[in-house]
This record gives sequence, C-alpha cells and structure tokens, in this order.
Amino acid sequence: MPRPPRCRRVGLDPAVTVFKPRGVPGTRLSAVELPRDELEAIRLADLEGLYQDEAAERMGVSRATFGRLVRSGRAKVADALVSGKMIVFKGGVIAMTDNRRFYCEACGGSFELPHGTGRPEACPACGSNDFHRVDGGPGRRGAGGGRGAGAGRGGGTGGGRRNQARRRRHDGSGRIVRAARAEKEEA
Repeated sequence: MPRPPRCRRVGLDPAVTVFKPRGVPGTRLSAVELPRDELEAIRLADLEGLYQDEAAERMGVSRATFGRLVRSGRAKVADALVSGKMIVFKGGVIAMTDNRRFYCEACGGSFELPHGTGRPEACPACGSNDFHRVDGGPGRRGAGGGRGAGAGRGGGTGGGRRNQARRRRHDGSGRIVRAARAEKEEA
C-alpha cells in the first residue's frame, strides 16, 4: 500500500470550479479532474514564472514532487483543450495559506496578497505607498504582545533556537537569509 501524500500548501482558491468549452452543455462533455495542488503548481510555474526550487518551497514539497505535479497538471490541461473536455478543479491534499492583509492610510481601503510575493509597491486602489500590514506579520514593531528588550532573560548565553530565529530575515523571495548583524556576532 503506498504512503499517503503529504499536505501541500496552496495560495489560490479558484473563483470557478469548472472550466468548459463555450456553447456545449456540461452534461454532454467528459470531464478531467485537476486537483488543486496541480493547479497551484501550474500557477506558480507558468503564471508566476517561478523556478521549481522556489515554487516547491512555497508549496512545502520537494523539487521532484513539484515537477511531477506540474507535468501531471499540464498533461491534463492539454488533454482537455485538445479533446474539448471540461476541467473540474477539486481534490488534492491541500492546506490553504493565509493571505497578508494591508490597510491603506491614504484611501482607507484594505487589500490582501499571498505570502512570498514581496512587499507591494503601492496600494492597488489609490497608488499610495502609505500602507501597513494589519495581520501582525513580521516587521511589525510596537504591536504589543512581547516582553520588550531584555525582559525575561535568564542570564543564558543567548545562542538558543529563539535567538537564532531572531537573527534571520527574509530577502523578499520567501527564502530566509542570515542578517549581517548575526554574521558579525558569529565572526
């Protein structure tokens, strides 16, 4: 018996669940099921143009698994287009990733973007760059909930996992890189 598939992270909840040729009733068409993890793999590879390593990291799978998802998804889409079949988006072992929420001070509007897409250039509604995250994401200082600098320290050496995580930052592409300050401390 094969091992059950791992849960894959998906950042897109499709607005439609069926895609079919125009003018033909769905009851007269044969259907091709495209699991949502294969749809996500196609979206990341073909629409966003990500390399397999980066896209696999965003989905939480290996590069080889990502390649199999893309290959299988593309074959199903090609079959449906060439043969005039209906594509049904459903299934797959997935976990939805939450979107980052932003609030624009200029227009008072809010907008959402998926994780791993970098900081937006401007508010999509008004074009202003006077906006901030409202979901408590990284880089939000002064939001409360913490003990403050130095509070709660037990006099240890400070080399534990918690401090290692603090010395890391994201470079905008979703990868974690060490901060320059942490590299100086280690040298």
